[in-house]
This record gives sequence, structure tokens and C-alpha cells, in this order.
Amino acid sequence: MKIGLQLPHFRPSTPPTMRTWLRDTAQAAEAAGFDGLWVMDHFFQLNGWLGAPETDMLEGYTTLGYLAGVTQKPTLGLMVGGAIYRHPAQVVKIISTLDVLSGGRAIFGIGAAWNEEECKGLGMRFPPLKERFELLEEQLIIAKHMFSGNAGPLKTKHWNLEYPHNNPQPVQKPHPPILIGGMGKVKTMRLIAKYANACNFFGGRGEEQVRERLEDLKRACEKEGRDYATIEKTLLQTIDREGAHDPDPIVRAQEARSWGFDYVIFNIRGLYDPATMKYLTDDVVPAVKAL
Repeated sequence: MKIGLQLPHFRPSTPPTMRTWLRDTAQAAEAAGFDGLWVMDHFFQLNGWLGAPETDMLEGYTTLGYLAGVTQKPTLGLMVGGAIYRHPAQVVKIISTLDVLSGGRAIFGIGAAWNEEECKGLGMRFPPLKERFELLEEQLIIAKHMFSGNAGPLKTKHWNLEYPHNNPQPVQKPHPPILIGGMGKVKTMRLIAKYANACNFFGGRGEEQVRERLEDLKRACEKEGRDYATIEKTLLQTIDREGAHDPDPIVRAQEARSWGFDYVIFNIRGLYDPATMKYLTDDVVPAVKAL
């Protein structure tokens, strides 16, 4: 089974130490055999255990570019990008650049976005849900068009691209894997079945809903004429290093495997400090990869 590490916060670093902390954490994860490194696509922190909105938050694609320079093997992606935050052609250019400079390690993680607070705080438009899903699908259409090398004009409901050339093209062919994150029962499952190479569900929603969404995805694949087995199923889970009764992550990975997931991605409630990294590298990674 594949295993990834998400960095949704940057503790215990501070801005003066963040660069070296991020390098050391990423390189420790790479040495341990993590298959992928992931960061969030948010401009404010998300409250709760992650911290108040004012808590330090690095921009996602810039961070991935830095990780590309300090690692050699793990794939690199946003868990997941927000389709409303950037012009879709710009996103294709960013992903292509990341793929070239990382030596073919980019994952194109994308979703409809949900954080109204940060949009309003930064003066960005937060469209209604229906429009956010339209923008998500148009992002996927534009990405497929530009990744194909087709520089012909493309017009969608919301965008008009007169000459969408994309050079250099990504190293990965036909394009970096597309991962759609979200657990919407109908629209999200349809988009995964139609466009994605991988999906991401949230383990915190509980076994019943997670397994139900896998069944929904199977039905969506049947409608789209897509082979369900060709979609990599990833599950995001949290290891609570601050709680007294955190379920064993190895057991949770075993459960995820039995439900039909190919890839488990862990983040940490607590510090990404040497003790936590040693626990992950010595105990968790070898056991999960052996599943």
C-alpha cells in the first residue's frame, strides 16, 4: 500500500526556521519511503487544531516548488487545489512547471473549494456551489486541452482562451495525474469518473460514509463507461499525537486497504518534530508499505 505525508501546518517551525524545518522534514520523509508529499491550498489556517486564521500558512504551489528542489523521489501535490483561486490556464502552467522542475513528480490535485472566510478576507470572489462545480469542470477541460499540446482556441461558459499554448509540456505523459478531492455524492463522483486518475476522500467522515462514496464512485464509473479499477483511491487520515486515544495508524491503513483504498495519506495533529518523524519512519511507514 502507498503512503503519503501531508503538511497542513508548519509546527514547530517559525518563519526564520521554516525553510530549514521544511527541508529537513521533507528529506526525512523521503528517506523513510513516503510515496508522496502534500500541502494544503489555503491562504488562511482553518481553525480548530490547525490554528486560527492568522496562524502561519505558506502558499501551496510555491511550497511545492521548494520541495521539488530539496527532494528527489516523492510525488508532490496539493491536497487539494481550489478551482476558484487562480485562472485555470495559469494553473496548467504552474503544474507543468512543477512537473518539469521536479523531474516528473507533480500531482494535479484539484477540488471545488469551500473556504468562504479566506475568499472574503482576501477580496476574492466566492461563487455559489453550482458555479464552483462549473469552474472545477472547466478547469479540468482546459487542463486536458492544454496538456494535449493543442494550442487552438477554447471557449467555455466562464473562460475564453484564444491561444492556450503550454510550453514546456509536463514530463509525465499524457499529463501529471489528476486527483480530485471531495466527497460530494453526485457531482464530485461524476467528475472523478470522467476526468480523474485518482480521488481523495476524508477518513474523518467515518467508515460508513467513506464506503458509501466508493459505491457511488462505482456507479458513476458505470455511467461514464470508465473502469473503476483505473482510479487510484486515496484516503486522508489524521494521526493525533496530542490525544490519549488515537487509533493505531497501521490498523487504520489496514482498514482502508480492506475497504478498497490504494493509498493512505497521513497528517499530524501535533508537532512534526524529530520524535514524531522517527515514529513515522521507524514504525508506520514500513508497516503500511508492507500491506
